[in-house]
Amino acid sequence: MFVPMFATACRWLIPPTSPPPGRTAMTAITATPATAVTPAAVRAATTATYAAFIGSGFGFASWASRIPQIRDRLDLDASALGLVLLALAAGSLLALPLSGPVVTRAGSSRTVAAMAVLLGVGLTVAALGSLIGVVPLVIGLFLFGFAHGAWDVGMNVQGTVVERHLGRSVISRFHAGFSLGTVAGALLGAAVVALHVPVAVHLTVVAVLVVAGVVWQARHFVADDQDPRPDLVAAARRGGALTAWREPRTLLIGVFVLAFAFAEGVGNDWISVAAIDGHHVSATLGALAFAGFLTAMTVGRWYGPALLGRYGRTRVVRVLAVVGIVGVALFVFGPTPVFAYAGTLLWGLGASLGFPVGMSAGGDDPRRAAARVSVIASIGYCAFLAGPPVVGLLGDQVTVLRALVTVAVLLGVAALVAGSVRPLSAEGGGAAVAGVERVA
Repeated sequence: MFVPMFATACRWLIPPTSPPPGRTAMTAITATPATAVTPAAVRAATTATYAAFIGSGFGFASWASRIPQIRDRLDLDASALGLVLLALAAGSLLALPLSGPVVTRAGSSRTVAAMAVLLGVGLTVAALGSLIGVVPLVIGLFLFGFAHGAWDVGMNVQGTVVERHLGRSVISRFHAGFSLGTVAGALLGAAVVALHVPVAVHLTVVAVLVVAGVVWQARHFVADDQDPRPDLVAAARRGGALTAWREPRTLLIGVFVLAFAFAEGVGNDWISVAAIDGHHVSATLGALAFAGFLTAMTVGRWYGPALLGRYGRTRVVRVLAVVGIVGVALFVFGPTPVFAYAGTLLWGLGASLGFPVGMSAGGDDPRRAAARVSVIASIGYCAFLAGPPVVGLLGDQVTVLRALVTVAVLLGVAALVAGSVRPLSAEGGGAAVAGVERVA
């Protein structure tokens, strides 16, 4: 019942991106010749997809950069803050299973636009909650998380569509755009903290900017049903989410993404708090530690395609998992803030490619890409559900700084299952996207 209502709302918000005559937007992957989309349209869609990733990261980091101030204003201890952050993760986790059929029905353009509006509403309510109390804060974060989860699937689906039109791997670059947005959000957060700008004013302005920019750019998405591979149509219709949930490779990729998402999510939620409380730095320097983490992730994602093309997915992500483990160890056990800042850079670099590589691996076979991406994202987002309360509850026992050791443990698990992200061969389950291992 909820999925059709959700899809209807998405269709109402923004008109379709010109599907061919006689077609509907009922399937995410359908048969339309590649020539139906002009090079100019693909370039516009590429720019719009970057805008969606950047806007998502900017909105998220803007919120995350103000967590310490919201915690202090509402007098939340570590466990209470963890439970508040759980609302955001719960919203995302609820949205993810619904996102596959919603994107299929409404299209990625309208889904992303609708979720941008909902995210703006949630961020505004959370901003007011920082003044009023915990209940509106939790409601706002739930809406924010729901919008962020559905938006994530929609923009990744559009990313795989653009990638197939281009004929080369660009998904890691799109995720670098997300990281660039988070860096911008974190730096703005550090600036407004230093200038003593109220949380409510900061987050409300960010909400307006994100909604306006992303809704406008989403109109330039390439229609999801204009796929350059007509022979994939019948197979796409036979493959669904339930089938993907029974595939061992897809589930292992989900575990792999979960481990890296835990490293990324805990860094987003707790680095500022741990730097302030554990290393006794100022609030501004705590926000800058968070910005350093995000900067390292952005660099890793931007230059990642060259490494992936030269050494392959499995080798690269295993090395990065080890780099992340070293970074967490430096951040947690470093004797001075200098070591901690170095740790945030290695932690961010180590966590950089896990999520995008998992999404690319899920999309290796275009016939099953939508279903597999939805399943992998659903598993991965469990990390965002578990991360805040786990670190918060452990933080009450051993301090938040020491609780971050759990990140190193999960990155070790990711290294063990990294073989699951090897590209599929045509004989092994489907034709991989052209250029998946090439430099974008």
